[in-house]
Amino acid sequence: MILELADITIHPQHNAAFEEAIQRGLSTVIAHAKGFEGFKVNRCIENPQRYVLQIFWTTLEDHTVGFRESPAFGEWRAIVGPFFASPPVVQHFDLVAKSA
Repeated sequence: MILELADITIHPQHNAAFEEAIQRGLSTVIAHAKGFEGFKVNRCIENPQRYVLQIFWTTLEDHTVGFRESPAFGEWRAIVGPFFASPPVVQHFDLVAKSA
């Protein structure tokens, strides 16, 4: 399993609308992508305009090719993109250890 980690900063004062939009985008667009295995969204306590989005994919290519190169990526960005104060920083991770 691959973890996609997106560090997102939104425009101030738009938290409620962004949280609704990201949930909608995840459930209506990304959840239907090949290789999608789940997600988590966390809001930063110290900086409420900052969010960390974790999406779990079966393979790296499910995200980088299957999703990012599909029309669904444009749908996703149309839903959440207007809230971004700057482009998200996105990286991918392999699991090396976890708790029982």
